[in-house]
Amino acid sequence: MTIPNLITLMRAILVPVVFWLLLAGYIKAAFVVFVIAGVSDGIDGLLARRFNWQTELGAYLDPLADKLLIVSIFLALGVRGDLPSWLVVAVVSRDLLILLAIIVSWLLNKPIKIDPLAVSKATTFAQLALAALVLADEGFMLNVGAYRQGLVWVTAVLTILSLAAYLRSWLVHMSRD
Repeated sequence: MTIPNLITLMRAILVPVVFWLLLAGYIKAAFVVFVIAGVSDGIDGLLARRFNWQTELGAYLDPLADKLLIVSIFLALGVRGDLPSWLVVAVVSRDLLILLAIIVSWLLNKPIKIDPLAVSKATTFAQLALAALVLADEGFMLNVGAYRQGLVWVTAVLTILSLAAYLRSWLVHMSRD
């Protein structure tokens, strides 16, 4: 258990806290905890690379913690009506479909190594940026409606492109002998 893995676990533990804060209406507090989780993601990656503390466990935990945070934030913001339901469905469905594809590949004894694609990194960034913008807008009354709407569409397009890229990669992998 390395320091980056402990930081990642802390981030995963923050997920239900942010979720509850959002649903309970403590938007400013949810924003602060969300920012802490986001900063911890940068710190654990930096430490892992800088001190060569990368582990197989971390390779699984880090993206899992990221996905848990994104999915829970989008679900809570969707329930609150702060994000369009179609976008919440798209974001959650993308992650579930990717997870399902990984499970199917394992079950068929064709495990696939998921390397983050550039479009996937852009998608994650857009999703996190949108969540942060919505939380800041709702918590601090920033009135950034046009930017928010633009980022909704950018996030939607990147989410769909990312799913298509992963699906293509998975289909190529699964069709190999």
